[in-house]
Amino acid sequence: MTRTLSTLDTPWQVVTPHRCQLGESPFWHPQEQMLYWVDIPGQQVLRANIYMGTVDTWDVPAEPGCIAPARSGGLVLALRDGIFRAADWGAPLQQIARLDINPATTRANDGKCDTQGRFWVGTMDETRQLKNAGLYCVDAHAPGQPRVDCKVAPTSGMTTANALAFSPDDRTLYWGDSASHTVWAWDFDTATGEIRHQRPFISVPPKPAGWQPLDTGYGGRADGAAVDEQGNYWVAMYEGQRVCQFAPDGTLLQTLATPLLCPTMVCLGGEDLKTLFVTSAGLQRSATEQAAYPLSGCVLSTRVEVAGLPVNPFRD
Repeated sequence: MTRTLSTLDTPWQVVTPHRCQLGESPFWHPQEQMLYWVDIPGQQVLRANIYMGTVDTWDVPAEPGCIAPARSGGLVLALRDGIFRAADWGAPLQQIARLDINPATTRANDGKCDTQGRFWVGTMDETRQLKNAGLYCVDAHAPGQPRVDCKVAPTSGMTTANALAFSPDDRTLYWGDSASHTVWAWDFDTATGEIRHQRPFISVPPKPAGWQPLDTGYGGRADGAAVDEQGNYWVAMYEGQRVCQFAPDGTLLQTLATPLLCPTMVCLGGEDLKTLFVTSAGLQRSATEQAAYPLSGCVLSTRVEVAGLPVNPFRD
């Protein structure tokens, strides 16, 4: 049973009371009509029947940075430094590729597939000191072993890869570094998977000196993103208590306040793709913060006017 609440005229529903430590990577499965997402430090993949109010959990052997459905069935998963396939829910995991990273300090983070079925995976520096995050593309089209190409090198100065999305016309790739409070855009060649001409897309003010989680004066930083059918870019603003919608030219169109301090990632789903789902961070946050934001770690939803794009499945 969902519960409706309102924050500054935005009616939110609690999709499930299940609380994640760090919910991420939501997608709407069109065939199953179910919502999938992950709990990264909880090492779980989750799925919910939003109509019945049920949640299934699946324990996996390492942190699942991101997941996507596969065209031939099941899922593709990025677990810390390895890319795995599962033929079905809860099925044995088969490693198909490895990211060229040091798993002691770096792990897979935000990612999704493009329309050609390539799995794009960003990484993050868990120490926050090495600034060695990169962006990798896993292509399993050709016979033999999947090819892993590094698209943004770990020497580029990024810390936490996030905000990955593709424009509806397949001509623009968006990708951000949460630590620098910036999302960039690249020209994208969907036929070859090549990206070029990096430029700033959105940039937001950094965290004020001395800011604490229950203070005002900070709008958050870009975490997980999605694009709707008009090309508008939706992004969860971590520690900003809001979800923002930007036009394709980077103009801020609207801000949806949430009853979550740390929304983490959005996706558009439901039968008409007009339900905006947002995951959040919960049990890693302080007790004081959890008391102030009791829905932290839950998945929330609200209705929007413009439909999203169907999730792109992995092709192998």
